[in-house]
Amino acid sequence: MTAALLGLALTLAGLFAGGALYAGLVEHPARLLTGPPMGVAHFRTSYPRGTRLQAPLALLGAGAAVLAWAGGGGRPALLGGLLLGLVVPFTLLVMLPTNHRLMDPALGPDTPEALRLLRRWGALHAVRILLSLAALALLARAALAWPRP
Repeated sequence: MTAALLGLALTLAGLFAGGALYAGLVEHPARLLTGPPMGVAHFRTSYPRGTRLQAPLALLGAGAAVLAWAGGGGRPALLGGLLLGLVVPFTLLVMLPTNHRLMDPALGPDTPEALRLLRRWGALHAVRILLSLAALALLARAALAWPRP
């Protein structure tokens, strides 16, 4: 059971980290290159979809990792799960004001504030990338260390 939970946690962390990397290294820089009006318009369509994908990956992956740790998966499983789970409160407490402002119809898309918010979102999202990659590395370590039959 622990091996399956480690595998599940590792898979979910990999999916989360991959999505975060794509958003941070491909999608968001493209938003910035198109200029604030197009960048804000794109953010407003992609953000809700990204949230529906990323939040369950983080929560389920963290839960699987913690359960794997409880089943003897080792400290790396626990730490990986905690780091993956940490993206949720980070998003809610630190990023959400920026997200809400970018989604606000009252925000003029061709304003200095819009560009500042898009840049801020990219910097904040980098934290999520780092957390998820660290979680992925720890979960990979836990899975590789798990005894094989």
